[in-house]
Amino acid sequence: MKLYALIMAGGSGTRFWPESTEKKPKQYLTLFGEHSLLNNTLRRFENIVAKEERFIVTIQKQLQLAEKESLGLIKNQKSLILEPSARNTAPCILLAMANLENQGMKDDDVVAIVPSDHIILNTKGFEKTVQSATKIASQHDKIVTIGITPHFPHTGFGYIEKGAMVDSEAFSVVKFKEKPPFELAKEYVSSGKFLWNAGMFVARLGILKREFKAHAPDLFKQYDALKNALQDEAKLKVIYDLLAKDSIDYAVMEKSEHVFVVPAQFDWNDLGSWDALGSVLDETDNNVVGRDRGHFFYNATDNIVFAPEHFVSLLHVKDLIVVVNDRAVMVLPKEEAQDVKRVVEYLKTNKPDLL
Repeated sequence: MKLYALIMAGGSGTRFWPESTEKKPKQYLTLFGEHSLLNNTLRRFENIVAKEERFIVTIQKQLQLAEKESLGLIKNQKSLILEPSARNTAPCILLAMANLENQGMKDDDVVAIVPSDHIILNTKGFEKTVQSATKIASQHDKIVTIGITPHFPHTGFGYIEKGAMVDSEAFSVVKFKEKPPFELAKEYVSSGKFLWNAGMFVARLGILKREFKAHAPDLFKQYDALKNALQDEAKLKVIYDLLAKDSIDYAVMEKSEHVFVVPAQFDWNDLGSWDALGSVLDETDNNVVGRDRGHFFYNATDNIVFAPEHFVSLLHVKDLIVVVNDRAVMVLPKEEAQDVKRVVEYLKTNKPDLL
């Protein structure tokens, strides 16, 4: 049995605008530490998955970015699986499965599928969790998802309801829950029965094929056609465009009765918006992200600053997000971080060159 790693890196989210754009999305940015989020994701697998079995699935227009950020961490260009267009996670995973099988993956081999844009600082804990999930996936006819123990009632995450313990490190899954309102989220957290859904899962290829066929038959009926068209870009696009734009959760995970969950033994942050950086940075009066070219703070507290190559001065302000690059300046309260989407909507119509 071999263990493969599949990194989903085709997103084009702009919640980290003006730094994250459609031309260079969040996963290719260095928002924390020395490497991009994608690069760090690949590095987390270095001790548990051979370079030859590490793969990235992304969209065609992000090829050069993916090549740059994966240099030395994957085998070669065949390790980059390119979607003809962005069609959400279910089609992207189905395409990747077809590609991996064409490159030698067997039904009894296991693949760990993870997003490319999360921050995980405890690499050893990540390795241990993936290894546990891999062992369970290899022994049971189940998809093993990795859940995050919630430490506050977050309303922006989906939740996984745990059932009975079925292994020393795994639980059955009662149900996947949509993003809850605050009061319901409080109930979830206080009950101790729920985990955050981080969108990470581990399974044998044969089990994934079985569950796609059972719960997403309209998608899976194109599986063999995808396999046969991988060397024909034009034909592949025609077939891929037939696939519905479904998430893997909606298409398979929420419908399947064959899912276990393993609680993560690591920290986790999905970096959904600029304010989330504060929870992974050192606790200081103000957090300066990226290459700090100097700053002056006076009576300024609890601010997040991202302004590489710029000198920044803050006086008599608190709880702000300040982002500066060579194209734009953005300032807003941390509690309104989600309102970046308002700027993005404006730019789509009025200044699309800034996206």
